[in-house]
Amino acid sequence: MRYNLKPISEQVIVITGGTSGIGLATATAAVERGAAVVLAARNGQALDRIAEEIRSKGGKVATCAVDIADEDSADKIAEVAAREFRGFDTWVNDAAVSDYGTLEQIGEAEHRRVFDVNYFGVLRGSLVALDHLRKRGGGAIINIGSVLSDRALICQVPYSAAKHALRAFTEGLRMDIDREGLPISVTLIKPGAMHTPFPEHARNHMKLPPRVPQVVYDPDLVADAVLFASEHPNRQLYVGGQGFVLSLLGRLFPRITDRMMELFYVRGQQSTDHTEDARARDNLFQPRKDGRIEGAQPIYVRRRSRFLQTQKHPLAAAAIVVGAATVVASVWGFRRKAR
Repeated sequence: MRYNLKPISEQVIVITGGTSGIGLATATAAVERGAAVVLAARNGQALDRIAEEIRSKGGKVATCAVDIADEDSADKIAEVAAREFRGFDTWVNDAAVSDYGTLEQIGEAEHRRVFDVNYFGVLRGSLVALDHLRKRGGGAIINIGSVLSDRALICQVPYSAAKHALRAFTEGLRMDIDREGLPISVTLIKPGAMHTPFPEHARNHMKLPPRVPQVVYDPDLVADAVLFASEHPNRQLYVGGQGFVLSLLGRLFPRITDRMMELFYVRGQQSTDHTEDARARDNLFQPRKDGRIEGAQPIYVRRRSRFLQTQKHPLAAAAIVVGAATVVASVWGFRRKAR
């Protein structure tokens, strides 16, 4: 299928969750390359500060203060884009919340809230984007999933479940669009552990402050993947080879992966560093202090992902898929013979 994707410098890009982490990194990179951006988030004060900084550097930006879990949120964002820039070319669903703890500690109300933002917010955004891009004649819808779309992580089960659901939704959306023959690409980005304020913003039921388990990557790498997908149709892109390894390990050796997480990932998601800003903690239901791309925890951060760069070349990406499929088939055959 032929897709109608413009160069970044000619695009208007909508980004939900645009006041921190991956969303803010993507907005910054997009503006630097000449795009106009529409940033959506709950924290209106943070949006205003970010917009002022972008404009001071000559960038083009509009903002929309909404909770993506609200039913009319996506319509409001599209209205801002239409009013300020006569529409948009790419819609990036990035807004997300999370909580840490056991399922008993988290409870049903928090579980529902995670799904309201991380799944139903993406559903609303994608359908509004689809309607707009159908009329516009093409564009891109990019959903920020996770390696946890493939493999659940202990202590973050609601987040993992929502990202699993997001993967299925993205596949279904792509099939609907393909069947209609629309020139709209649909991409699922699967970041590994990123050095963003994500753990600082999460609600926490554990004894110590939460953190993302190592190896941790630079969120600018996800921004690079998003902008690449805005110009080049891709089904999915992993950001960080360690995350892909975890995903593959979970498929090949699910029980071993269970035990590994039980033994190492509970402690591995708790930090002994108590320098976190309490004003940023727990944005599950209400916005908190915001406005940073990277997290505050002093940990080693990988600034490059060779695995991502490899995926950006179709032949190399195909070789990876074939190689992974061969490994899976070989292991599966060995396991069947061993029975």
